[in-house]
Amino acid sequence: MKTALVFGGTRFFGVNLVNELLKKGFQVTVATRQKSTIPFGDEVKKLKVDRFDKQSVITAVQNSKWDIVFDQICYNAQDAEITIEALKGKVGKYVFTSTMSVYDYGVDMAEELFDPYTYEINPIPTDEISYQEGKRQAEAAFFQHASFPVVAVRIPIVLGEHDYTERLKLHIDKVKKQEQIYFPNLDVEMGFINQQEAGDFIAWTGTQDFAGPINACADGTISMGELMELIEKEIGKNTVISKESTKDNHSPYGIEETWTISTDKAKGLGYTFTNLYQWLPNLIKIIANEK
Repeated sequence: MKTALVFGGTRFFGVNLVNELLKKGFQVTVATRQKSTIPFGDEVKKLKVDRFDKQSVITAVQNSKWDIVFDQICYNAQDAEITIEALKGKVGKYVFTSTMSVYDYGVDMAEELFDPYTYEINPIPTDEISYQEGKRQAEAAFFQHASFPVVAVRIPIVLGEHDYTERLKLHIDKVKKQEQIYFPNLDVEMGFINQQEAGDFIAWTGTQDFAGPINACADGTISMGELMELIEKEIGKNTVISKESTKDNHSPYGIEETWTISTDKAKGLGYTFTNLYQWLPNLIKIIANEK
């Protein structure tokens, strides 16, 4: 039986990841600070650890080895270096959940458009680094310093019923309450992935014989105007669009240019993605009708 260690497996698509690993027959260990409920009962082993404290990780893993480690909660080079050092000689493969944010705006961006193997690693204080730069730095640290094979899964915004960020719900609530919302450009397009597919894809990468960056995204893109039209259709009200941005009305999906990634690499390796329009209207319906 193959073994897997998961950092960040207790909420949102981390739960889907763990469930997929269990379906695939893995013996799964979930690593957390154990300050919240682990939703898998006796199906998984538990490891108490502070992912962001090097000595805590070194102590927790000192007598263990895993075939694969999945890291959902690495945000910068410092985080990466902790597990690079602590897990040396203890892991066969490392799968790091990265983001399409490593790319700047563009259409059908392929993996080679951001090269973590040559990207300069800078000791930027964690409280001063942007999300984009943090993930770039983390990828660079893994690919340049790790002694084990690494996969960086670059995903867009993840949507789902259990999305703790509630960004899609915010848009739905704005329409329900007839509150203003601001978009820099309603015509720009973006891709998404749902939480089940995110968990499934990340688990799948751990079973494949490849390393390096790989993009994952549902097939199809949607403009912000089309997204709001889907919400309007479900709610039965029109969106109140603001002409000026404030901290309260700016859409968290309010990008300035079209931003999409290519999934040709993953498809070439045999993965089949869902179509965005197969599940997004129903997800909007579910969230809109939550009590």
